[in-house]
Amino acid sequence: MPFRTRSTAGSPAHPVDEVLPAGRLLAFGLQHVLAMYAGAVAVPLIVGGAMKLPAADIAYLINADLLVCGIATLIQCVGVWRFGVRLPLMQGCTFAAVSPMVLIGTQGGGLPAIYGAVIVAGLAMTLAAPWFSRLLRFFPPVVTGTVILVIGLSLLPVAVNWAAGGVGSPEFAAPRNLGLALGVLLVILAAQRFLPGLWSRIAVLLGIVAGTLVAIPLGYTDFSGVTQAPLLGISTPFHFGLPTFELSAITAMLIVMAVTMIETSGSIVAIGELVDKPVDRRTLADGLRADGASTVLGGVLNTFPYTAFGQNIGLVALTGVRSRWVVATAGGILVLLGLVPALGAVVAAIPLPVLGGAGVAMFGTVAAGGVRTLSRVSFSGNNNLTVVAVSLGIGLIPVGVPGIYEAFPVWFKTVMQSGISAGCLAAVLLNLLFNHGVRREPAREEAVDGVPPTG
Repeated sequence: MPFRTRSTAGSPAHPVDEVLPAGRLLAFGLQHVLAMYAGAVAVPLIVGGAMKLPAADIAYLINADLLVCGIATLIQCVGVWRFGVRLPLMQGCTFAAVSPMVLIGTQGGGLPAIYGAVIVAGLAMTLAAPWFSRLLRFFPPVVTGTVILVIGLSLLPVAVNWAAGGVGSPEFAAPRNLGLALGVLLVILAAQRFLPGLWSRIAVLLGIVAGTLVAIPLGYTDFSGVTQAPLLGISTPFHFGLPTFELSAITAMLIVMAVTMIETSGSIVAIGELVDKPVDRRTLADGLRADGASTVLGGVLNTFPYTAFGQNIGLVALTGVRSRWVVATAGGILVLLGLVPALGAVVAAIPLPVLGGAGVAMFGTVAAGGVRTLSRVSFSGNNNLTVVAVSLGIGLIPVGVPGIYEAFPVWFKTVMQSGISAGCLAAVLLNLLFNHGVRREPAREEAVDGVPPTG
């Protein structure tokens, strides 16, 4: 039986704006945090490791990242003036910035140069948001459906790597890792199928908790790190020194911001489709502006550029819980994890195979959402099939062969090594080529399931 919700004004509201009871907000919010935690801490781990920073500095980067992840999520979901899309979008460090930041950090000025470039790029993104939002008309269903499909398919290999134990693990793809991931997936499916109301909505949380409890006696993990973590950790501005502003570093980060704006636009339009609240130009600008402001804050508080996280879009699609206040609660939990490292150590102890089992369900649901959007598109008497096919192919090239662009310039790799940005860019350009300024014979168009054809 569906649970009741209420709006902030006590009257019926769109599901996105509904405020659930506190217990459900906490449960659903924690579910979002567990779904994105591994991805959230990956960027500071990779950058800090590449720069050979001491363990204490890497831990500091992680705490700062979790804190700003939470603040960025709150800005995006709750909204402050013209900042925030006010949709259920979790924020995290963008992987598009990893390669440029590693190059800047190891060859061009260290962390101060990274943070100087991040601050400038964030300001540029904030100022460019209204202009970039004008591109919304280039995101019809044939593009948004393709982008959602690429997001889901691009994330599935991440879930599979987690299920196998994580790339580089000495027991990668060991049967017991895959068995644990499968067990988590089965718990999620069973909870969704057989449990009533609220319990079926927190199927992912139940699967993760059950998998972690099983993993402890099997020796997958322990919680000894919790006692060693400091109780309180506050990220102070410019902890690693005042930022420096180097032209080459700023140029590289501006390219990252262009890619991030493409990815964020795709994610914002995608979540609007999934929660039945279509995005307009102003909303898109507000979301991009929030990304820019969060990126500036990241440069001040010792972390990196921010964007929407696709794994949480999958969780919204899988559970059907569309309230932005659930994700805002998740943002509050992330702030708490960033301020209390001991709590972060508890979440960090969850084994990757457990997250992998949940990820297969979530990311597959994103891909299925793309298929659902594409079902509204006419493929008769036009070139929409070509748009989808080629965009999908281009988007999956770096997913299937991750190192294929290693010999290319850094700017090209920054754009194309992300399947999401590559697929999104291809879909927009191909739709422009085939569907803008082209006259068709009306008689050749057909409706699909009663929906008028669209480009």
